[in-house]
Amino acid sequence: MPIPPSEITTDLLERLQHEVALFARRAEQTRLGGVGKARNSMDRAAYLLLHRLDNEGPMGVKALAEGMGIDSSTVTRQVAPLVDSGLVKRTSHPEDGRAVVLALSPRGRSRLEEVRSSRQRLMEVVTEDWTPEERESFTDLLGRFNSALAQYHSSVTQGDEQNS
Repeated sequence: MPIPPSEITTDLLERLQHEVALFARRAEQTRLGGVGKARNSMDRAAYLLLHRLDNEGPMGVKALAEGMGIDSSTVTRQVAPLVDSGLVKRTSHPEDGRAVVLALSPRGRSRLEEVRSSRQRLMEVVTEDWTPEERESFTDLLGRFNSALAQYHSSVTQGDEQNS
């Protein structure tokens, strides 16, 4: 059951925002390599795009943007270097030849697996003294936090569009 806002202390909110800020900085450091090999680094945008294409299969720019909560021009800009490096391939939509479909290439899948393995190993090392239940609980809470942030940003964006 949620705690009424009047019972949430300013001190607790200060600690929470500070821990989130530290987490964001550490998460950015994590993208620089995972465990063991600097070659396993990948920027956050590339990782998230490749991960989504791997999980959901080929899709258009608009669907990819909507699913990630960003605009199509941002996806187009982020995908360009992935196409240039051969990690993502552009193909024509089977039903509408004018539409572009993005798909993870075999090279992209291989690269994603390298990075994923390295990052999974890092998570294993960092939480090695945690119980399975603590790992599960932290993962659930972090997922809930991310969902709440996404929902908040979505409602703010929709409110901005309605006020325009």
